Amino acid sequence: MPKPHGVRSHSQRNTAQQRPADSPAPPEAAAPPPARFPIVGLGASAGGLAAFEAFFSAMPTDPAPGLAVVLVQHLAPDHKSLLSDLITRYTQMRVFDIADGMLIQPNCAYIIPPNRELTLSDGALHLHKPTVPHSQIRPIDSFFQSLAADQRERAIGVVLSGAGSDGALGVQAIKRAGGRVIAQTPDSAAYDSMPRSAIATGLVDAILPPAAMPAQLIAFMEPAAHDAARSPSSQTRTIAEMLAPICAILHDQTGHDFGQYKANTLVRRIERRMSLRQIVRADAYLAYLQGQPAEVTSLFRDLLIGVTSFFRDPEAFSVLTSQVIPRLVAGVGSSMPVRVWVCGCSTGEEAYTLAMLFQEHVEALGQPVKIQIFATDLDALAIEQARAGSYPDSIAADVAPERLARFFTHDAEGGRYLVRKSLRDLLVFSAQDVIADPPFSRLDLVSCRNVLIYLSAELQKRVIPLFHYALKPAGVLFLGTSETIGDFASLFAPLDRTWKIYQRHVGAPGAARPALGRLSRRPADAVKPPGWAGAPARVEPRDLRALAEQALLEHVAAAAALVTAQGEILHIIGRTGSFLEPAQGDANMNILAMARDGLRRELTIALHKAAAQRAPVRYPGLRAAGASTHVDLTVRPATPGAGGDAPADLFLVVFEEAPPGAPAALSVPSAPAAAADQRIAALEQELRANQDYLQAALEQMAQTNDALQSANEELQSTNEELQSTNEELETSQEELQSVNEELATVNEELRTVNTELQHKVADLVRANNDMNNLLAGTGIGTLFVDFQLQIARFTPSITQIINLIPTDVGRPVGDIASTLVGYDRLAADVQAVLDTLIPQESEVQTRGGAWYLMRIRPYRTLENVIEGAVISFIDITQRKQIEMALSSSEAKFAKAFHASHDGLAISRRADGALLDVNASWEALAGYRRPEALGRTMLDLRLFAAPAEWQRALDQLEAYGAVRDTNIELRDRAGGQRWALVSVEPLDSEPEPCLLTTLHDITERRLDGSESGT
Repeated sequence: MPKPHGVRSHSQRNTAQQRPADSPAPPEAAAPPPARFPIVGLGASAGGLAAFEAFFSAMPTDPAPGLAVVLVQHLAPDHKSLLSDLITRYTQMRVFDIADGMLIQPNCAYIIPPNRELTLSDGALHLHKPTVPHSQIRPIDSFFQSLAADQRERAIGVVLSGAGSDGALGVQAIKRAGGRVIAQTPDSAAYDSMPRSAIATGLVDAILPPAAMPAQLIAFMEPAAHDAARSPSSQTRTIAEMLAPICAILHDQTGHDFGQYKANTLVRRIERRMSLRQIVRADAYLAYLQGQPAEVTSLFRDLLIGVTSFFRDPEAFSVLTSQVIPRLVAGVGSSMPVRVWVCGCSTGEEAYTLAMLFQEHVEALGQPVKIQIFATDLDALAIEQARAGSYPDSIAADVAPERLARFFTHDAEGGRYLVRKSLRDLLVFSAQDVIADPPFSRLDLVSCRNVLIYLSAELQKRVIPLFHYALKPAGVLFLGTSETIGDFASLFAPLDRTWKIYQRHVGAPGAARPALGRLSRRPADAVKPPGWAGAPARVEPRDLRALAEQALLEHVAAAAALVTAQGEILHIIGRTGSFLEPAQGDANMNILAMARDGLRRELTIALHKAAAQRAPVRYPGLRAAGASTHVDLTVRPATPGAGGDAPADLFLVVFEEAPPGAPAALSVPSAPAAAADQRIAALEQELRANQDYLQAALEQMAQTNDALQSANEELQSTNEELQSTNEELETSQEELQSVNEELATVNEELRTVNTELQHKVADLVRANNDMNNLLAGTGIGTLFVDFQLQIARFTPSITQIINLIPTDVGRPVGDIASTLVGYDRLAADVQAVLDTLIPQESEVQTRGGAWYLMRIRPYRTLENVIEGAVISFIDITQRKQIEMALSSSEAKFAKAFHASHDGLAISRRADGALLDVNASWEALAGYRRPEALGRTMLDLRLFAAPAEWQRALDQLEAYGAVRDTNIELRDRAGGQRWALVSVEPLDSEPEPCLLTTLHDITERRLDGSESGT
């Protein structure tokens, strides 16, 4: 096997040293092509030697493993490393000290020298002198990142024993490139900080002791060996054919649709999972997914590998700091927050970066500007990590020391940086699917970096307008360097093309609010990522038919406009100046607003009729205001092309000049006729036109209802924000509970300490001040009394109920005058609570009309000793007013119910059982109230034709109510009666009910004044 260029094995060192000085050096071999075998980066620090020994001792020798291993260990800068000699004892692999430019070969181990950083490029190892102090060198991260960039899916990172968090960032880089990661089990490591930091990223494929790692590496390689005889493109096509059912399985289990993600990305991630599971065929992996829900979760996690770091692309954030953030902060009022949405925030680094920049700018201004940052991601686990705000020491490479000191606290023992509460309070983290969930709104900045690159072009075209809708006028969109707004230049203006920063156009044409329903999840059986099974669709060249159609359009003199169902003009053909003119006010390209007088009404009617009937509508012989000739107006639905993909709501409006002598639409008949007949004909024609216009107005009302539906969708968006805030509050509650437990622990420790009395006194004074402020700030009137019913303390709010002043402390509570009406037993009730230890509650009223809920409870010490009582007064005035209003309303309803001349019945909606009836109903049905309650009107055989009652109930379900339905009744004695029946739903508690009204029309029916049903 040829030696790597520039390398000498340990077995050849002596021979090389004995070569005469004038003997020629061996010729340099030509550089081989880039390596196509796995390269393993082995990172370790303290305790790494024992891990190396176990790792290489377990490495197979026959056959050779076919991989290369690069050892990167933290070494003392001023001591010669003996690691090469030690590793040689445990392995049959050739071991080399790395020299700059060394080409890497399989079945070899390479060891980094002291005081050097190592990178890999084009299959060659390169050494660099450190540019930072030794304590800040992170050689494992540096090598892992270069390994990922150079080898992509063939990169393998292994994190062994060591202190600190070196390797965590490199693990993320390898996973982003499609490589694999193994970490040492913490309990087998002499120092477990490095393995734990790697495991905490959530990206580790296997957690093993060092002795079990070589077998796992061989397992990683086996699927690739099986595939060597197959064409890579053939394997990719095989996986591509399985994408639809795989995406369907993901959708069924996770609820997320990956069908419109880029097919190449999906294929790479699936290939990686197949390699990890040692599965060669795509159909076999599909079957494995169907039987292993855990593998579906693992694949889902692999598809969501985050690409993020603090201040990624520092130049881009420099542009934001200098050009964007000052403008956004200056553009908000004192009462309005700056609202930011970080879409695809992953583990939160970018969101915290923006929070730091905004906080720094606001503090520099010295103005109280509120910052509100919504950070969302599809990965709920990443969101939990972001909420925790805990990051490894390795972030020091990206965050300046002054920012680390200002915005983070350092946990030296855990090797972590924790986000300070002042910065954490600016952010709300929430799990959200930008494809399916409603977006946020009224935003100043949307940051969506490296999310669009994973989406198909079709999906990007739906997401970009969504961002436009979410932003305020002049809001800013911040994309990744590999992303663009595509064909939506009309929606955004570039602020910085290099770093993809755009400003929202105000009133941009075509910038209508996107329908949220269009981004909803599709059913699993519709999952079909576009373009995965072949080349993109071929565009047909222009043919003779197109040329003939173009020539015909130029020959025909008619003018036309292609419009939407709402009249928005999309395309104009010919000269339309005789029929259309710009409307006054703001520019408006709606044909209904631009139509000249004489055409507007008929055009409105024709457009609505064509939309409703899906058929052409024609109005001949119209005359526009100021025109000398008549015009024939035709509105016809646009015909889909050969592909059948034309929109279904487009219409062609055609204006044709009527030939000379053509009759006008409302012309008077030329034949001699009586003046009365002519007048009648004209009025009838005008009446028909008015009826058509009224019909169009009704349809316009339906469109207005659609607009209200759109407003409801905006409320859904607002509800999404509230849900995100609620999740944040729940997280904060858990944090507070944890803090409370810590405080309780500290309190227990303080009670055991009997020294440093002065410090303890200071703590007690501080605690006393906090308690005073707490009691004063609650707003709840509270009074503390001792066992002798003497006042010990009170809050300021109690003075509105009981006339207390500071000198009243120590006086009996019974001697103090209160403003309570009809309540003079306060001292007796307090004494009763002290005697029985049973809390009491009462509702009391002051002379001013305010109501309070008075609670008397025993005062218990931490030792569960009773030392008095606590009397609290909670303001319930508003609640009492609502209760009294409800009581009055119910009484009025009951009075009106029983006094009504119509028969009224209240029944359960679920089963129709009668709950109450009035006297008029009893008279009409012939049943007394006790006899009817609990039975249904069908059980009572109240209807001559029960099917009519069922039809009424069907109308209720369809339209929400039934109005004046004529139904024939049979009373208890069998007498025939008729009634107009109305049914209304009642939103009552504890279950929904129905109110049925029976208006007796029997006499009118018998008199012949009421027609049959």
